[in-house]
Amino acid sequence: MNLRLGLTGAAVMWLMLILLSPVALASGWLSTLTMAAYHAGSLVCHQRPERSFHLAGAQLPVCARCFGLYLSGAVGLVVASRRRGSMSAATSRLLLVVGALPIAVTVALEWLGLIHTTNVVRMLTGLPLGFAAAVVIVRSLARPSDAI
Repeated sequence: MNLRLGLTGAAVMWLMLILLSPVALASGWLSTLTMAAYHAGSLVCHQRPERSFHLAGAQLPVCARCFGLYLSGAVGLVVASRRRGSMSAATSRLLLVVGALPIAVTVALEWLGLIHTTNVVRMLTGLPLGFAAAVVIVRSLARPSDAI
C-alpha cells in the first residue's frame, strides 16, 4: 500500500471521526470508536469545553485550534498527494515556521492580555500549520525519482 495514500486515508478518517463522534454521543449512541476518539483527543489536546466547538450539543473530541490543524492537515494531504516532487529540508523548515506564525502570534498576544480570541479565530490560526505539515510530510516521502 502506498504510504501517502495510507496517511491521507487515515487523516480523512480521523477528521470524520472528530465530526461524527459528538453527533453519536448526543444521540445516545456510544460505541467503542466514539469513546476512542475522545480518548485519543485527550492525549493530544486539552479539550477545554470553552475552547472547543460543539455539534448537536456535544463537544468535539479536540479543541478548535486542533480541529483547524486536523482539517487543513487532511486537506493538505489530499492536495499534496496529487503532486510529485520532494522539498529541501530548508524549505520544509521555512514552510513550517511560516505556518506556525499565526498560532504563535495569537497565543503570545493572548498571554499578554492584548487580545481575546474566539474559537473561530483559533481554528483559523491552526489551518496554515496543518496544511504546511501535510505538505512537508508528503514531500518528505517523495522518492528521489519523483523529484521535479
